[in-house]
Amino acid sequence: MTATPGLRMLTAAGVAVSLHPYDYNRDADAIGLAAAQALGLDPALTLKTLMVEVDGRPACCVLPSDRQLSMKKVAAVFGGKQAEMMKPDKAERLTGYRVGGISPFGQKRAVPTAFETAPMLAPRVWINAGARGLLLGIAPADALRVTGGTQHALTP
Repeated sequence: MTATPGLRMLTAAGVAVSLHPYDYNRDADAIGLAAAQALGLDPALTLKTLMVEVDGRPACCVLPSDRQLSMKKVAAVFGGKQAEMMKPDKAERLTGYRVGGISPFGQKRAVPTAFETAPMLAPRVWINAGARGLLLGIAPADALRVTGGTQHALTP
């Protein structure tokens, strides 16, 4: 199993995680939902990592795989006027991960990170570990602490 930068970061921080490999389907309409289904996990607790730009500044949003971002809310959370999805090639360069395997942990360049509030109330959530076909299970408090993330309403 690949020791991704995210897994190395979590290990160095003393965070215990569980690893959940699955068969990655690059043709899936919704990668996060496909991962949840493949592993038999609740889509509301299987989180996807989306890279955005707020007034041209990069940021990271982590939300349930069955939800969509509200760009208006994202802009407000990061103190900007306009938010948009980051182009895939730019997200890959910035994070060091490939689309479909982007993790909020161990990105090449640390950026402000916001998590949707609702799943962070659960005892455990599942987030990409930094490789296509690999999720990690983590306590939400650990995810927030390690990323320096904050909790907000990011979805409509």
